[in-house]
Amino acid sequence: MPQSTKLMKLYFRPYLRYKFFNALFTGMVGGSVFTIYASLPPSTFSVGGIVLALGMMALAYVYHRLMTVEYFFRFTLASELIMLIMVGYFLLFASNLTTALIVYVAYQFSFVFGGYLVRAETHFARHSRVMGWIDIAKQQGSLTGLALSYGFYKILEHFGITQSSVQVYDLHFGLLGLEILIIICLIYSFRKNK
Repeated sequence: MPQSTKLMKLYFRPYLRYKFFNALFTGMVGGSVFTIYASLPPSTFSVGGIVLALGMMALAYVYHRLMTVEYFFRFTLASELIMLIMVGYFLLFASNLTTALIVYVAYQFSFVFGGYLVRAETHFARHSRVMGWIDIAKQQGSLTGLALSYGFYKILEHFGITQSSVQVYDLHFGLLGLEILIIICLIYSFRKNK
């Protein structure tokens, strides 16, 4: 007798926590990319933008096959794992041209999934009230992240650490722990039906 297939389900309360911490990460990391990208030539951003647009367009062609909870989870997890690897790489190899390029490519690769993830999130949320809760969690996380990074930089300045590259490097220790928490929250948001 064949076993029944267990379908994956999105649980919105844990997902709201995931969205809060994901936006917290985005808020905290926001200003640091300008310091990291400082060594990159402007043409890099043009090429990166072209690759991003082509990648998002290619993914859009297969949306009809990817609108399942399982793919939504896989792409979201892949995006978060890319961020975890990127933060770890930055901490290991600090700031130089190669690191800046790898960080930029990691963000661009993660953003390729962005269009799909927004569409999938809207598709699975379905109710305007749930979409509102998701957006509120994102804005709360973003504001908290911006405030925390501002406070963190001011504390470092108070202790005489004023070089922006050192401040950004130190911030990434917190981002590493935060990204691990984000992945845990994400895993709890998607579970197989029992």
